[in-house]
Amino acid sequence: MTTTILEGIAVTRTVLTGADQWQDIGEQLLAGKRFGLLTSPTGFNSRFESTIDVCSHLKQAEFAAMFACEHGIRGERQAGLLFEDEIDPQTGIKVYSLYGKHRKPTEEMLADIDAIVFDIQDLGVRFYTYLSTLVYTMEACAQYGKSFIVLDRPNPLGGNRIEGGLLEDGYRSMVGAWRIPASTGLTIGEFARLVNGQSDTPCDLHIVPLQNWNRDMEYPDTGLPWLMPSPNIPTMETVRVYTGNCLFEGTNLSEGRGTTKPFEMIGAPWLDSVQLCRTMNGLELPGVRFHPVTFTPMFSKHQGDLCNGVMTFVTDPGTYESAVTALHLLHHTINLHGDRFEWLAPNQPADRSAARYFIDLLSGSDAVRTTVHTAAGLAQIVESWKRDCAGWSELRKPFLIY
Repeated sequence: MTTTILEGIAVTRTVLTGADQWQDIGEQLLAGKRFGLLTSPTGFNSRFESTIDVCSHLKQAEFAAMFACEHGIRGERQAGLLFEDEIDPQTGIKVYSLYGKHRKPTEEMLADIDAIVFDIQDLGVRFYTYLSTLVYTMEACAQYGKSFIVLDRPNPLGGNRIEGGLLEDGYRSMVGAWRIPASTGLTIGEFARLVNGQSDTPCDLHIVPLQNWNRDMEYPDTGLPWLMPSPNIPTMETVRVYTGNCLFEGTNLSEGRGTTKPFEMIGAPWLDSVQLCRTMNGLELPGVRFHPVTFTPMFSKHQGDLCNGVMTFVTDPGTYESAVTALHLLHHTINLHGDRFEWLAPNQPADRSAARYFIDLLSGSDAVRTTVHTAAGLAQIVESWKRDCAGWSELRKPFLIY
């Protein structure tokens, strides 16, 4: 199978997503075919038209099914909530759940369609589950002979930010389905192209590329409307800290879920936030400052409890390193509260030998859990992640579109 990059409407000065060009390209590419759409609330164009609505009005193709990943087709579900197949009340179209009993489209789901269209805004971060759903869907399309069409969207952090270590063998999961660093520096279309190029069984992949986007652009530079990609990623400030502070999901500290500043704040009732901020600011890490706060999560960890917290302020996005900063924050939290800090217990699958701590799945190996508490271990992780990022920067080059 080969990958095609589809050229669309005329270039203008404004950044255009694949969704902005889909009306014309969809009519041509899917003429006479039945297709499904894998999307979320972020699937809309710069004219504020839902991709669902655009697909519903294609005249030459039949819109036959939809597929929903984590959070649901309309973004109505919180993180981690599983759900089953349903009928979309607005269109009457069957919605197949890829975040319930199945994580990959089955042969039955794909029996009556010729192609799947993918239109979801992601973050370019490995453990954001939309990337995993894309991988599993591409695998299903390859297995059952279906086409896969990606409507490309910008990486909110731009196309040059690469952070974190590569996912190691044995640690693949829904929060890490491919051997990539924590922050990829790829658009969703480029990621699909890389997966297809590295796969033993590539699918028939088509990408509707961005127009007028360059790799130096963060999302605010594009002029495109921002809609939070999931319930706990409300703003660009959240996106900037997410690659690192998401690691606190694997601990007994709140990562700020259930507040208006998820991932920007971490904390617990027992945290000495004043001392921790003093220590972190003393490191003079680039592009970041820390300030003590208090918050009470309305759901998730420490629900209803007053937490002492640390607020991460990104003062210079160009020099700030989210992943490395979070390693230092973990290290000093453990040193300050070794008697209270805990890694969340591993899951318990039927095969106990497959049990993995959540922090291991998030970070891509057991190195963070087993060594970050020591100064030597922290330094070793930072150096190994730098090497991984340098290697990744070269490896990804053949798959870049822009």
